[in-house]
Amino acid sequence: MTPLLGGSGSQPAIDWQGSVLTYADVEREVEQWPSAPIHSALLHDASSLPVPEALVCVLAAARQGVPVRVEDPAARPERGDVPGGAGLLVATSGSTGRPRPLARTWPSWTDSFAEFTAVTQIAARDRVLVTGPLHATMHLFGAVHALTLGACVTDDEETATVAHAVPAVLRALVERAPHLRVAVVAGTALDSGAEERLRGIDIVEYYGAAELSLVAMRRGAQPLRLLDDIDAEIRDGALWVRSPYAVLGAEHWVSVGDLAELRPGRELVVFGRGSAAVNVGGTTVVAEDVERILEACPGVRGAAVIGTPHSVLGETVTAVLELEAGAELAAIKAHARRGLAKEAVPRRWTVVDELPRTGSGKIARGRVKDSVHD
Repeated sequence: MTPLLGGSGSQPAIDWQGSVLTYADVEREVEQWPSAPIHSALLHDASSLPVPEALVCVLAAARQGVPVRVEDPAARPERGDVPGGAGLLVATSGSTGRPRPLARTWPSWTDSFAEFTAVTQIAARDRVLVTGPLHATMHLFGAVHALTLGACVTDDEETATVAHAVPAVLRALVERAPHLRVAVVAGTALDSGAEERLRGIDIVEYYGAAELSLVAMRRGAQPLRLLDDIDAEIRDGALWVRSPYAVLGAEHWVSVGDLAELRPGRELVVFGRGSAAVNVGGTTVVAEDVERILEACPGVRGAAVIGTPHSVLGETVTAVLELEAGAELAAIKAHARRGLAKEAVPRRWTVVDELPRTGSGKIARGRVKDSVHD
């Protein structure tokens, strides 16, 4: 099914940069949105539009039954023929390399909305904060989901009651969003430092991928659990998923290379991307584990961990840090030594003014690696 607006009349649907579109306004603009011209191969393109217009374009395309592109205008993936049945043309985040084109049907999102709503408890009364561009699929998913509930999509932090964001964004946001009641966390696992800052706010964390959409969710202190319609298994330490929410053209079973463990009760523990693992003298160090320890240290705004070639050990750990003003690197090193196994303690430390990030706020590890090894 295509997404249906959950509100009507004078209910606020989109409150953006001080201008409000009611559900009646959105409905009218969707109906009046021009059909996709023939010369565009019957595609809509919302990639370069401001958020309110982009959402109207996406909804209009769904209603017209034609695909819509929502991609990063600065890093468009090369795209061949659009597969039949495609509704959304999106891309991977590019956190480990160049974004890859993806195509998905609308049901591959909307069929998961009911379970997503049940876990997050987002409702029509909420004002749902979009914290990044729509070409980052977590934000597009969150905005479309909100509109199907009759909630209001907004960029106003002071009035937001729900936010979709990666942990690095939530760390700073919590100080500016006094009415926040639910934080929906995705992209990377929540570190203890960010979780401490979110005390008093309901935390919902989900694991997924652009290729798979939602895979597992948790609320509060609960463990991650697979969604009802998801099957999963572990092969050689890597997670493989069979899902009705996968993109078009996906194999029956899909892996994005994440190392994981399945436990009784459909509990899922995700250790991190296998391609980001560092092999230190035969010991596998998961980069995300080290990053979570470092980011929990006061003064660390962001951390990226990569492997550096070593003639004896094969690789050693390098940490690239983005620090808050006044942070002491010596104190951070001491923190790392206390919290990490010997093999996981970085041997090389680099401090940068700003780590490269994707549109969703995730650290772009591939670009970090390229800059350090250049």
